[in-house]
Amino acid sequence: MPDTQVNMDNLSGALRRETVKKNVAAIHISGKLTLLQRKLSNVLLLNAYDALTSAPTHTIDARTLAMMVGYNSNDFDTLRASLRALAETVAEWDMLDEQGRQEWGVSSLLSFAKLKNGICEYAYSPALAQKLYDPKIYALINVQIQRNFSSGHGLALYENCYRFVRTGSTGWWALDVFRKLMGVDGSDYYGSFKHLNAKIIKPAVAEVNKSSDILIEPEFQKKGRTVTDIRFLIKGNPQKAMFEIDDEDGVRNLTIYKTLRQQGVSDRLARQWISEHGEDYVREKLEYAKGRDGVKSTLGFLSAALRDNYQAPEKKMSAVAGPSVGEAVKRRTAEQEQQDKEYEARTVERTERARRLAIVEDLVSRRNPTQRDADKRLFLSGLDNDLDREHFRAHGWRSGLNATKIFEFWEELEPEAFT
Repeated sequence: MPDTQVNMDNLSGALRRETVKKNVAAIHISGKLTLLQRKLSNVLLLNAYDALTSAPTHTIDARTLAMMVGYNSNDFDTLRASLRALAETVAEWDMLDEQGRQEWGVSSLLSFAKLKNGICEYAYSPALAQKLYDPKIYALINVQIQRNFSSGHGLALYENCYRFVRTGSTGWWALDVFRKLMGVDGSDYYGSFKHLNAKIIKPAVAEVNKSSDILIEPEFQKKGRTVTDIRFLIKGNPQKAMFEIDDEDGVRNLTIYKTLRQQGVSDRLARQWISEHGEDYVREKLEYAKGRDGVKSTLGFLSAALRDNYQAPEKKMSAVAGPSVGEAVKRRTAEQEQQDKEYEARTVERTERARRLAIVEDLVSRRNPTQRDADKRLFLSGLDNDLDREHFRAHGWRSGLNATKIFEFWEELEPEAFT
């Protein structure tokens, strides 16, 4: 989340902006969240947004939440740990109101969270909820776009730049504040601008420009030969325009929108899915999700079906012709049973791979920047073709093409990591 400040040089831990006339609040959140924790924070806010200032608490199916973020849907230990991290994370703001009066405040990011009977219930403090609800202060992150990020630094930079997309620039940030936003404050290694630029700024900028709906360019301010401040110029990425979550096309009047709402999907998420995938695609996946036996969470299954394009077995079968209706039905039933078995096997495989990838991300998050860099170099040196290497450079430890090798690599480093 952004951290912008009125022009008061001696206010500790604050960010400067170019003019105090802009009604942009400074909401600074500790940068030391992992990539998955950042994604979790954004999904929770998206789910709560429409009732952010009117409802004291918010709820979401825990399996749906896990699947949207990228956790294994049964890995409640990881989900609990991430919710605990958000409750322990401090949000701080420093702003001017419309009358030019200064306001400073601090709050935990989540005032509470609990898991009970498969439901996640959580809340924001009233003061923070008011700040997050104001579109001039906080811009919602599109959950489809955030899935593209493979590094916490890239997503953190995207979050902090996207808030300022309408003004075209973040304004100048002192390097100490930028380090804080990226979660590398207190590191002697990143106290050097050379290291900060090579290991944090350049890779994060490259990932934002490749993976998101904005293009950013860093600019630096010097005092003598020393770089003291940084800002980012921002413009839309014409190749990856963000899906607009508005109702100009009368989305709320669509039957599929009303059906989604009846299934417990929030207003904003329903509109996002329809805008992202189209009315027919969402309807097809909703019908498929309804027809599945043994699905504990229709909403969670639907989220996965939309994301991974689950196909109904009957849609894959060619028309059955035969000497009798009875034989055709038997053949169709046998084919459907086989395809169901294949589908279940693929589901188990996807679930296990997601579980292992989440473990890898957790392992990576525990290592210091120097170790992470060494791990990547070591892994790259073991890849034997250009396609694998390029895919890993683009997607990091979430490279599906290299998943098997990634698991083998980390299993060698941490023998009991996946047990």
